[in-house]
Amino acid sequence: MSFRDALVARLRVDGPLPLARVMALANAHYYAHAEAIGRDFVTAPEVSQMFGELVGAWLADLWQRAGRPAVRLVELGPGRGTLMRDMLRAMAVAGLAPPVHFVETSPRLRALQAAAVPGAMFHDDLAALPDDAPLLVVANEFLDALPVTQFERNALGWVLRTVAAEGEGLAMRAIEPVKLAMIPEAVREAPEGAVHERNFAAEQVAATLARRLAAQGGAALLVDYGHEGPALGDTLQATCAGVPAPPLEALGAGDLTAHVDFAAIAGAAARAAPVGLFGPVAQGDFLAALGLAARAEALKAGRPPETRARIAAEAARLAGTGAMGALFRALALVAPGWPAPAGFPSVGR
Repeated sequence: MSFRDALVARLRVDGPLPLARVMALANAHYYAHAEAIGRDFVTAPEVSQMFGELVGAWLADLWQRAGRPAVRLVELGPGRGTLMRDMLRAMAVAGLAPPVHFVETSPRLRALQAAAVPGAMFHDDLAALPDDAPLLVVANEFLDALPVTQFERNALGWVLRTVAAEGEGLAMRAIEPVKLAMIPEAVREAPEGAVHERNFAAEQVAATLARRLAAQGGAALLVDYGHEGPALGDTLQATCAGVPAPPLEALGAGDLTAHVDFAAIAGAAARAAPVGLFGPVAQGDFLAALGLAARAEALKAGRPPETRARIAAEAARLAGTGAMGALFRALALVAPGWPAPAGFPSVGR
């Protein structure tokens, strides 16, 4: 029995579940069983080594200006370990070779990550990370896969969206009123039919990181696709074999994500602890400020024309306004007393 069929059977007995709960169950199954990266989606580190090298150099620069303290290097949702491998190679040039910690729950992905980065230590959640040194944290395309809560405005006011069994399939239902405090004031008077999303899990990650950085020192770089809200609209999406699919039909078999509200993420961090907030800025602008063009030219040197063309195409995909460069954003959280990071406006919030 497929995950989706089992879910339909469960909902027939137990009744509807909040969308966020369904998304959490579906993605846990998906990442435990599917060869997602490369089949259903491609992340920036898989597009080109340049992404990981520039992020590694960004971390090394910040570490050097902070006085070269002993640190712990952390990645949330490390995929196949490609980003960490590339970051470590760039960081080693600056003399930075810290212990590596991965926050990952999928046994299948842990095996891939261990092969890519031997000696890495694994944790189920942020609470298990070491507390004995500053943390350098990177999360690339991690927040978008966390379970999103959707609210819909109808005749009853704002109501929670749930997933219910309907016939042999699934359907979205919105019948449970919620407290108005859960809806940002800027969108409360939206017309009937409007949808607002909040990723409470992502906000909790940001708050936890802020508290850990304020207590231990260090910095976190969060890169994902999204917007600066509060906003209206249903951004829940799914891909199967690289092709868009209806989210409720792809449960457990496809990559299920939603756009990240960077304003909500920054707000959660700011409320939790007095960290410096830098960004969000477009990924293209961030990578350009870190020297993407120069790195691409260095990689092209002495290479045949087809390789030079490939490297140019990779750089365009990472930073182009019609590709990842405009859709993705970067946000940095920096501990009190640590220097301002490169790649962002000089004044944090």
